[in-house]
Amino acid sequence: MFSKKRFITLAMVMVFMLSLVGCAQQAAQPPANQPAAPKAPANPNLILATTTSTQDTGLLDVLVPEFEKQTGYVVKTVSVGTGAALAMGEKGEADVLLVHSPAAELELVEKGFATNRMLVMHNDFLLIGPADDPAGIKGMTSSAEALKKIKDTNSMFISRGDKSGTHNMELSLWKAAGITPAVGPNYQEAGQGMGATITIANQKNGYTLTDRGTYLAQMKNVALVPMVEGEKALLNIYHVMTVNPEKWPKVNFEGAKAFADFMVAPATQDIIKTFGVDKYGQPLFFPDAGKNEEDLGKAA
Repeated sequence: MFSKKRFITLAMVMVFMLSLVGCAQQAAQPPANQPAAPKAPANPNLILATTTSTQDTGLLDVLVPEFEKQTGYVVKTVSVGTGAALAMGEKGEADVLLVHSPAAELELVEKGFATNRMLVMHNDFLLIGPADDPAGIKGMTSSAEALKKIKDTNSMFISRGDKSGTHNMELSLWKAAGITPAVGPNYQEAGQGMGATITIANQKNGYTLTDRGTYLAQMKNVALVPMVEGEKALLNIYHVMTVNPEKWPKVNFEGAKAFADFMVAPATQDIIKTFGVDKYGQPLFFPDAGKNEEDLGKAA
């Protein structure tokens, strides 16, 4: 028979061992207020092709890490003009597209290279130029008429010249003005992203067309000021689209769909709604998920 002292010692050892097991089990489980890590996707690598404005404004610096944290995907962002981004989608070189050239987007969808096209957000374009305004366009309400004056006064205009969404918009405005611009001393093509184009226009004391978000992000570094803005024709609308796996079976369609759904989710739309307010006193984009595109720009 065990002595009383030996029994007490054995009981104490057993209690100690049970306490260690309990601690180990507790340590293995996350705290109740800490969400469990996302299940690792089968293919975690995702290629996002997008316009330079989403990168230059810093929006993707906020949204992409949040998406990665929520889903476990690792995003490679390729920031190019919308034309180049759409070309990547057509060639199967990207999984998901975030772009802002509606007519070109629809063409890609009609060709069958993109699916799940969803409205995400908008801001607007504006004509900016030097404060002394050599063309005399400040305050005009028609961008087409303003471009006519820029040409008639032989004022400098810097074009993106890169088949981007901004370049497509610019060309449509020249067409509305009845003008076909040609590269020359007073019409030059940057062939670069929006931020770089604004810098070149500033250096050459010229005018350019920009999205508002990139201008707000760059305005402290340049002397260019808004000239023409607020026209409905200057709306800048962004959509997200997945590359069609029926055309390119190797694309990461599951990841692309996850990113597209993330962009239109209420929590993400709330981030977009307030992005830039703390720094610029106004949002750089306006969330539009679930809205009718035809209603954008109408007075409330």
